[in-house]
Amino acid sequence: MLKRVFLAPDPGRIRLRFAARAVLGIGLAVVVCALAGHSLTGAVTGGLAALLALFTVTDPTVRGQALTTALLPAAGLPVLAAAALLHDHPVARDLAFLAVVGLGVYARRWGPRGHSLGVFAFMMYFAAQFLQARTEQLAEVSASVLLSVLTAAAVRFGLWCYERRLPPAVVPPPPAGTGLARVTTRQAIQATTGAGFALVMGQLVSGQRWYWAVGATWWVFVNTTSRGETLVRGFRRVLGTVIGIGLALFVAVPAHGDGPLTALVVAVSVFGIFYTAAVSYTWMMLWVTVLAAMLYGLLGVLTPGLLALRLVETGVGALGAALAVALVLPVTTHSVTDAWIQRALRCVHACTAQTAARLAGTAGADPAPTVAELEQLLARVRLSVAPLVHPLNPMLGRKRRARRVLGLLDDCAREIRGLVAVADDPEASHDARLAAACRRVEAAVEALTGGRDLAARTAPAGTGPALAHLHGLERALAELAAPLRAPSGSPLVGA
Repeated sequence: MLKRVFLAPDPGRIRLRFAARAVLGIGLAVVVCALAGHSLTGAVTGGLAALLALFTVTDPTVRGQALTTALLPAAGLPVLAAAALLHDHPVARDLAFLAVVGLGVYARRWGPRGHSLGVFAFMMYFAAQFLQARTEQLAEVSASVLLSVLTAAAVRFGLWCYERRLPPAVVPPPPAGTGLARVTTRQAIQATTGAGFALVMGQLVSGQRWYWAVGATWWVFVNTTSRGETLVRGFRRVLGTVIGIGLALFVAVPAHGDGPLTALVVAVSVFGIFYTAAVSYTWMMLWVTVLAAMLYGLLGVLTPGLLALRLVETGVGALGAALAVALVLPVTTHSVTDAWIQRALRCVHACTAQTAARLAGTAGADPAPTVAELEQLLARVRLSVAPLVHPLNPMLGRKRRARRVLGLLDDCAREIRGLVAVADDPEASHDARLAAACRRVEAAVEALTGGRDLAARTAPAGTGPALAHLHGLERALAELAAPLRAPSGSPLVGA
């Protein structure tokens, strides 16, 4: 886990800039709230709003990101108002919270913008519970949210918009479907059921901090699709919380709400959340736990017992998520993994065809967008297969097959990148054999996606760089047939 975080590649230092900008944007948002005369509750709410504006908005283009950021208050402020108004009406408050959970997950059907707005709405309701916000504080905390989102937007789109120099991100759409066949619909029902369990059990554990359990259930469902992904994410959340509590006992508890020390640790925690989010959910949760502990210290309520309670509530929330995905409209790991692999294979063909067309001199042929899409699809495959390659998975045969599939898909991506590099060479010329090799790759993809067998060809002598990459691609596709279909005909990951 340490190696994955600290030695993970960071092309263009994107993660480093992402984390550094977050510290700057959130810090400025808190300063703006303080200069506006807002209380500690208002400043904390504003800091959270800025964090969400900088973290959750993931539209492919800068223009789309700016529009989503502008819409955040429209999604969050009504929810914040409802939470404050219902604070003294427990039944209505709890039912409204579950409605926010369900609608927030269902909103993911509309892509990154729906996901961002759903997360922001949920976290505004959660923040109202965290800070015990009441009606008389509503005007102040609402102003804090507006000021902080505006400040975060000024930093992201004005002061430090490094995304303008990057190609638009490729965001693969979620698996299609209608009604209960749509994954987002099933997940909305699962999340609401799991959150209901967490809410009831969490209140039995603590009448004051029950919302931690609901929050744990919610975040386990974020960026997951299948049953296996959700269970692995729940395990990592609990593990990160355990490690974070251990660190908080040595840092947050002795700090006793000391202002300068708290500000320093909060800044380090924010940097850690943003820097590690892309490579390790466990590490991200470690920093989230430390951040929460420091804020409770600032509010004057932090004790070792409170940290222990957070661990118990997190366990309750993870259990609620596990029960929901196992018993309520389960989405199997096999079905999701198979769908992402099929899409990755089709993208391999599209990349090859675009590159061959570019080498042939076809006007407008550009493989770059499809290569970027392939990288995103492979990331989704890795996430989907994560339950199989997890160290605690006892099914060693399927674990080996899953690792073999990931390795061969990475081989495909490497050959594609090499092929594109050849096509970018202005001196590269078309070879008549490229068309035949491209047709073989197309046939290989069709065979794999159609369940037919295929065999690797012997590399012809004296091939050029483009043909060499195409043959490597053929070999990897041919070898994929074995791990994708076990001799017995069982699927890669089972039901």
